Amino acid sequence: MRGLLTSPIGATSIRATSLGVTCAAALALPAALPVAVAAPRADRTAATGRVAEAAVPGGTQSLPLVPRSRERAFGPVPEQGLYGVDVQHFSLVGVVWDDPDAELEGRVQVRTRSAASGRWSGWQDVETHNEDHGADPGTDERASGRVRGATAPLWVGDSDGVDVRVRAGSPAGKASGDPAPSLPEGMRLELVDPGDGTPPQGAPRPASGTDETAAAYAADADVAPYGALEIPELNRQDTERELSRLQGSDPKGKAHIGPRPRIVTRHGWGADERLRGHGFVYTKKIKAAFVHHTASGNKYTCAQAPSVIRSIYRYHVKSMGWRDIGYNFLVDKCGTIYEGRAGGAAKAVRGAHTLGFNSNSMGIAVIGSFGSAKPSGAAVKAVARLTAWKLGLYGANPRGKTYLTSGGGNLYPKGKNVRLNVISGHRDGYSTSCPGKRLYAKLGSARSSAARYQGR
Repeated sequence: MRGLLTSPIGATSIRATSLGVTCAAALALPAALPVAVAAPRADRTAATGRVAEAAVPGGTQSLPLVPRSRERAFGPVPEQGLYGVDVQHFSLVGVVWDDPDAELEGRVQVRTRSAASGRWSGWQDVETHNEDHGADPGTDERASGRVRGATAPLWVGDSDGVDVRVRAGSPAGKASGDPAPSLPEGMRLELVDPGDGTPPQGAPRPASGTDETAAAYAADADVAPYGALEIPELNRQDTERELSRLQGSDPKGKAHIGPRPRIVTRHGWGADERLRGHGFVYTKKIKAAFVHHTASGNKYTCAQAPSVIRSIYRYHVKSMGWRDIGYNFLVDKCGTIYEGRAGGAAKAVRGAHTLGFNSNSMGIAVIGSFGSAKPSGAAVKAVARLTAWKLGLYGANPRGKTYLTSGGGNLYPKGKNVRLNVISGHRDGYSTSCPGKRLYAKLGSARSSAARYQGR
């Protein structure tokens, strides 16, 4: 049968057409299972009357996973998968499921076919524990009804074929008599195309003649007007002047603030503002910075970083159901800093980066995976420069301690007042491996450098 392929590992397989509409199951499936794959969520818009996502640069193909063979040498093990060829081009993959509070206990692996060479990659692991990121319990963003559970996203580069397998597994320490492992309901493979970053027709555009060199003195009391491609770097004197302007008066006592680093704006990395939720959400101040890694892998070039960010943005919003990208800032391996969640780079924008501690904090994600890989010196320096400036706007000492009230999580109950480093790793607020042990080990250096940039 032409066009229907069987996975080399003998699993249930399907073919996804390049139109993203018709997918048929290959091999025998139990009668209770669906025999056709629904159209990607991006194309199912007629019933809602919304503009089809296909009209927006980039896109998401959302394909339901199906059961694979369950026969194993040591008994049945739940496993789902998908083998798709001739899908629309994509560069980032992830797996989502219905219940955002359900954990995926097991292993997710993917291999992809390069659109340039036609060669298949080897199997790559996808980080499964992503529930530690997200909006705080009880917030409108968390309670929207759109939020899903998800793996971390994995950057794979321009691809046109995918093979994925998800196998349940018992977590370490689970007693042998406990119930057999299972997989979350409603698992779907998300294939994300970042697009080329060109704003879509009809999207808001900056006014003509915007003077980017005057961004530090924008009339809206933030550091850049809408539409600027970057927030330019400032020396210490001009940064202190900016601090006076943002506070509305001269700072009391000596200002401890690092020189403002160059920051690529959302417009600069090509964010499509029509994807995110309307409006902005703020907290009172910034008392702490949580450092993360994106767990999206290290196989990207610095020139590709804007595409990686556009992919993560789309994955967070369209696949996971968040109102915007979760991080307030991102940093690539070359040390370039990017504005994340919308609302103003100098303002106390509430993100969705550290479950339970998103209020009065900011999240900085270094693009990559740093469990075994060492972060670049440029990335660590960028984290120090960014925190020296942003924490300095709110009078925070990078070497100091602060208290944050937990919004609920697996380390601290809701309402507990927790003492944390002003520059903390994600794992300090939630039991997680993020930001990876190699990046976490560099936070002491980042604290010292940030304090030095502040003149402390």
